[in-house]
Amino acid sequence: CKRRKAGDEDEDAGAESSEEAPAGDSVGAEAAGSPEGQGGPLPEEATGPPAHALVLGGFRRSKAPKVQPFLPAWLAEPSCVGKNVTEGLVSIEDIPEVHPDLRKRLRAQGISFYFPVQAAVIPALLESTASGFLVSRGGCRPSDICVSAPTGSGKTLAFVIPVVQALLRRAVCRVRALVVLPTKELAQQVSKVFNVYTDATPLRVALVTGQKSLAKEQESLVQDTADGFRCLADIVVATPGRLVDHVEQTPGFSLQHLRFLVIDEADRVIDSMHQSWLPRVVAAAFPSEGTRDPLALLQRTQPRAVTAASVCCPQMPLQKLLFSATLTQNPEKLQQLGLYRPRLFSTVSVHGGPRDPDTDGDSGGKYTFPAGLTHRYVPCSLRLKPLVVLHLILEMNLSRVLCFTNSRENSHRLFLLVQAFGGVRVADFSSRYGPGSRKLILKRFQQGKIQLLISTDATARGIDVRGVQLVVNYDAPQFLRTYVHRVGRTARAGRPGLALTLLLKVQERRFTRMLGEGGVPGLQRHDAPGELLQPLVPRYREALAQLERAVREERESRGCLQRLGTGRRGLPPPAGGAPPSRRHPERRLPDA
Repeated sequence: CKRRKAGDEDEDAGAESSEEAPAGDSVGAEAAGSPEGQGGPLPEEATGPPAHALVLGGFRRSKAPKVQPFLPAWLAEPSCVGKNVTEGLVSIEDIPEVHPDLRKRLRAQGISFYFPVQAAVIPALLESTASGFLVSRGGCRPSDICVSAPTGSGKTLAFVIPVVQALLRRAVCRVRALVVLPTKELAQQVSKVFNVYTDATPLRVALVTGQKSLAKEQESLVQDTADGFRCLADIVVATPGRLVDHVEQTPGFSLQHLRFLVIDEADRVIDSMHQSWLPRVVAAAFPSEGTRDPLALLQRTQPRAVTAASVCCPQMPLQKLLFSATLTQNPEKLQQLGLYRPRLFSTVSVHGGPRDPDTDGDSGGKYTFPAGLTHRYVPCSLRLKPLVVLHLILEMNLSRVLCFTNSRENSHRLFLLVQAFGGVRVADFSSRYGPGSRKLILKRFQQGKIQLLISTDATARGIDVRGVQLVVNYDAPQFLRTYVHRVGRTARAGRPGLALTLLLKVQERRFTRMLGEGGVPGLQRHDAPGELLQPLVPRYREALAQLERAVREERESRGCLQRLGTGRRGLPPPAGGAPPSRRHPERRLPDA
């Protein structure tokens, strides 16, 4: 009787410990907590240690504490910014430091208030240029700025306004501001914003993304004159690869007068640091020993220990500005950027405690989401996922829906299936198309001529399309950071939005746990009953048959091209046009 009672107590202890153990070890926890799981009942003398004994081990399991690293003060104690863009608005008249001409331009664009992140970052940047852009305040090197704020919170304008105002007083055209972005589409978008606020000023903006030939882009950067090369751009908006091309191959292109280095979507740029573009750009901003002018009033030398000799000449500052919705908290990754006394503006307060940097950048509730965004997931089977998407689009009857997949093959096949089903104006967006085609597809989507845009993560970064009412994750994202950028295409600038994620049974537990740990507010379940899908089944079967034929024809077409030795997946270029690159072949636009 005593042995049976002890066994019951041990079983109860095992049940409690299994709740504390990780979910993946639940089976092992039960086996460890139950005497029968150890190969039979325990000997009576082993049912419990004497009261005076020191226990070194046992059958109870406890959740191991997570090691928390110690963060530097600037990461642990950021300047907090309100995450809700509809609250804490600041009138543009309440920041008098902004130039009157820029305030007039803001009003012309229909902007009367600054969002919280803009109201915090713009004065901080203007303060560092109060003595002019050539010399920072007090002759000291200005702090670098890092901004982590939700998607659609106005981060672009937070650096456009200060950069433009700082350069308004320039006398000679030089590359003073360099904005680096990860994708061509995002670079085009930021370039347009700069053009709006530099209009009617002497400042010139150049876009360098590889969409034009290198020679054409060189014509917008420098001019070869009898007196030497003449700079033609004050602000350069570029993608990393193309920027390195010009640093190494464009005669007369100089970054030695660079004042601002803006890195948008900084976390993705950090992920691409293996390409070593940043060290090359920073090195180009400092003159070599043989080219330095000893009589120049303002010098720029590589950072070094502060001594009396090092501060005898005023230094021309180079200030780095980092912006992202998912800025990493990992100090080791941020150290690669060589930040100088950085200052962090964040919508997440960390108040002095240690934070988990999460080597992936996907951890513990450190990301914030737009306040007007509703999160839901739709449980469904693999074979019914396309049918569920069609049901949602037709039932909600929305004008702009963005659907994300994990590969361009999935994106293209879903596009062919929806097109064959009919009733929805649809297009796909991926690396299957060249830059010109992608630009036209996005334009048609913005104009409302495309109702459903099926895309890879190519549009998940920073692209601002007004009026996106619904984001559908056809393929569930693997990382929280990916989810943040995908759903951030809706509910922008205080507007409402809905994000739906289709989940298989085996994905539900991991996905809901990931979003729960990430601080996603109010994740709800959205069911698609079978009786609502049933009326669509006949058309769906016909569309599947058409999809099979279309895929077969595409395979035969590719095989024919390969046998002919072209090796290209697209159509031949028009007469007089440049042949498409192998990486981004131009393709015919889909009928939508």
